[in-house]
Amino acid sequence: MAAPTYTAYGDSRSGNCYKVQLVLAHCGIAHRWEEVDVLSGRTRSPEFLARNPNGKVPVLERADGATLFESNAIIAYLGRDSALWPQDPWQQAQVLQWQNFEQYSHEPYIAVARFLKHFLGLPAECAAEFAAKQEGGHRALAVMESWLQERDWFVGGALSLADISLYAYTHVADQGGFDLAAYPAVRAWVGRVAAQPGHVPMRDPAPPQVPG
Repeated sequence: MAAPTYTAYGDSRSGNCYKVQLVLAHCGIAHRWEEVDVLSGRTRSPEFLARNPNGKVPVLERADGATLFESNAIIAYLGRDSALWPQDPWQQAQVLQWQNFEQYSHEPYIAVARFLKHFLGLPAECAAEFAAKQEGGHRALAVMESWLQERDWFVGGALSLADISLYAYTHVADQGGFDLAAYPAVRAWVGRVAAQPGHVPMRDPAPPQVPG
């Protein structure tokens, strides 16, 4: 087995971290995964802040100690020479288009609702915030449904980084209260992504207790 080229720090339950796991798997990149519980406070430690001053996962660390953070930046770097990154400049721009959509119109609703419900157990003080996320999440899913009704993939004719960015939180959207039954094209696309060679499922250990 090849020696690890990178160390990836992340919480396996996080969709943003799962993006990195997917690209590492699809590209067959040697790495070491270090699990970081986002509820433990570790990401605010001086040691971790030296790797990412923003105090979040995922983080990719090279053997020379250089680090890269923000999930879509990490997967762009890892997937740059693979089939996940199209060669056509227009399609490259489309990948970025959908990654920006994911970060600004999708993740703030679907991922946050999932965090409140699945990670925190939806405490009473979060109920109003959770409810407020539903409209935006369904709006994002409707955009995806419209696009996928006429095509199998978000960009071109094959799996790309755009699909991976959007799949990470969409395939577990039900954990944030979003029923995909109303989005048959999205559900079919989720199945296609999961059926791709090299695909790995999200690891979802029992959520840890929130520190008191």
